[in-house]
Amino acid sequence: MGAMTIREARKNYGAVEVLHGVSLDIEDGEFVILVGPSGCGKSTLLRMIAGLESIASGEITIAGRTVNGLAPKDRDIAMVFQNYALYPHMTVEENMGFSLKLAGVPVAERKERVAAAAEMLGLEPYLGRHPRQLSGGQRQRVAMGRAIVRNPQVYLFDEPLSNLDAKLRVQMRSEIKLNHQRLRTTTVYVTHDQIEAMTMADRIVVMRDGTIEQIGTPLELYDRPANLFVAGFIGSPAMNQLPGRLEGGTFVAEDGTCIPLPGDVSGVSGRDVVLGIRPEGFLPAMEGLTAEVVTVEPTGSETQVMLRLAGQVLTAAFRERVTQRPGDAITLGIEHAHLHLFDAATGERIGPDL
Repeated sequence: MGAMTIREARKNYGAVEVLHGVSLDIEDGEFVILVGPSGCGKSTLLRMIAGLESIASGEITIAGRTVNGLAPKDRDIAMVFQNYALYPHMTVEENMGFSLKLAGVPVAERKERVAAAAEMLGLEPYLGRHPRQLSGGQRQRVAMGRAIVRNPQVYLFDEPLSNLDAKLRVQMRSEIKLNHQRLRTTTVYVTHDQIEAMTMADRIVVMRDGTIEQIGTPLELYDRPANLFVAGFIGSPAMNQLPGRLEGGTFVAEDGTCIPLPGDVSGVSGRDVVLGIRPEGFLPAMEGLTAEVVTVEPTGSETQVMLRLAGQVLTAAFRERVTQRPGDAITLGIEHAHLHLFDAATGERIGPDL
């Protein structure tokens, strides 16, 4: 069983502490993604799980066994790196089976396990090729195949798609998720791309400055972000954030623009707040708020419009075609389900609860 527990894990480089007591429980067979901006500590935490970085204090257990002092090869994990890390002089088949060869697995079993992984990943026609004869996506499949043949307790992925083009990233996201559904092996995946996190994870761990900001399913984080950082990081385009004040059941922006709020927020009336509005929360309307169109960006499935509203430049995402041009006025309604309130001083979510 590949359940994993991390308790108060800390890491420092000299006098600088980069992980500040991280704790996390990962269930057997779960696909967990660590996400956050560069320098937040997500790759460091992954490397500590793998045994490639030492742990200053705390405890990491895999399948009930404490692995703090174990070498990487003794942890029963397999890791897929950003740069593929393939042996250039070996064929695809030799690369995929090399760890089994080192472990003394008999040739017949080795070939059988490599063949099964190659069939799963669509690599059968390429087993005799060398890495230089493969595309980036094919190389990444080989790296995944090398991990799969080991049949480990845990798979670790360190930003495996960042070197691929946009179309191939979409394809590989689907393949990685499909393979996880087949194998049901515990997976910890690191990325800075929140779209990858939203589309692939069972649960997402949002990190910042060596700490965990929020843990939850993709939709939990999207629908109920715990604070302004998570609200701004999860979602593309990002959530709009308007500073202002709460007066009764109405949000009053700094320029005096009033936006009625749903639900009961009377308990926090009089506080300085930040109103979060998802881009898809804006709706073209016959009456409502009046904004000025700044730019129009059609993407095909939707149209993203930069708007000047309440003294701020905000982003709206419309499913409908937009006829207005830059400089034109547009009338907007707001869908209440996409409104969020945060305390201006702490950044913590305060409602509304719909």
